[in-house]
Amino acid sequence: MKPKAVLFDLDGVLIDSETLYTQFWGEVGRHHHLPSPTFAQDIKGTTLDDILTTHFPDPEVRKDVDRLLHKFENEIVYPIFPGALELADRLRGEGIKCVIVTSSDDKKMGFLFNQHPGFRGHFDAIVTAADVTRSKPDPQPYLIGAAKAGCAPEECIVVEDSFQGLASGRSAGAKVIAIATTNPRESLQGKADTIVDTVADITPEVIADL
Repeated sequence: MKPKAVLFDLDGVLIDSETLYTQFWGEVGRHHHLPSPTFAQDIKGTTLDDILTTHFPDPEVRKDVDRLLHKFENEIVYPIFPGALELADRLRGEGIKCVIVTSSDDKKMGFLFNQHPGFRGHFDAIVTAADVTRSKPDPQPYLIGAAKAGCAPEECIVVEDSFQGLASGRSAGAKVIAIATTNPRESLQGKADTIVDTVADITPEVIADL
């Protein structure tokens, strides 16, 4: 198929940040004695509001976690995966819209854009946590992404690394490419239409075979 749009998740797809986030949220979970040993993995792809509301009932604790997260996000380096921006540019050159669909909030996106001033210009639109009321794995983020691209979800390809994001893209009705940067290939089987190792492996042939 030739899609009308490709909808990209951000962390673990376009920028190599998931390992750092896993370490951060693992430490937060241990510090606050959260019962799930896989807390850092369980929340991947979900918005900060959803994480705070679901896991931190104390308002003072929520405020402190929010402060620590944005301090962390302001200080870390956001490496762009090799081939990510080149892929977006090639797709747009073929008339295919490129949209970022992230659970990140606008404050984090500001840190990213300050670090990479030209990053935003490679994409036609961006969906952030501020645009949604229901976090991944709900389909809403990718439905909004398709709408921002001006097409139906069935005319889109979603590129994701997290289980929550893959479920969101599929339930929205899009074709889904899983990237094995955050989760091993074997754990992604059956959750996507195809699996690649990195964003640089998304070729015209991979897209045509969907």
